[in-house]
Amino acid sequence: MSEFEEKAKGRLTTRTVAMPGDTNPAGDIFGGWVVSQMDIAAGICAGQRAQSRVVTVALDGMSFIRPVKVGDILGVYTRVESVGRTSMNILVEAWVRRGRIGRREKVTEGMFKFVAIDETGRSTPIPKEEDLPDYVLHGFDDH
Repeated sequence: MSEFEEKAKGRLTTRTVAMPGDTNPAGDIFGGWVVSQMDIAAGICAGQRAQSRVVTVALDGMSFIRPVKVGDILGVYTRVESVGRTSMNILVEAWVRRGRIGRREKVTEGMFKFVAIDETGRSTPIPKEEDLPDYVLHGFDDH
């Protein structure tokens, strides 16, 4: 990797292929599809950190940097940026591998805010970091 190559922030959380059915009238992948993939990945990250159900309550600073094309592999990276009593902010970056084997580029980034909820839908406290299972802190492959 050259010194000028950007590195993804966070953990690779999901990966999928952009398909023809996901295009807008211009032939690029519809932005809403990309946001949906990012929300899915952010929800996985937030749910693991909260150890409970979570709901998306806000998207901040969403930036569409480059278009996603049919055949690109979309990888979504997530990182917990901050944790409050019942809410947290998740940094989300979407990267593509062009045409499944080509150049790797960051295409979208944003901050997703989640609230942890209990079985009745009411907000619930997020556990302290020291009370979390190892896989949340160290990765999926560790355990």
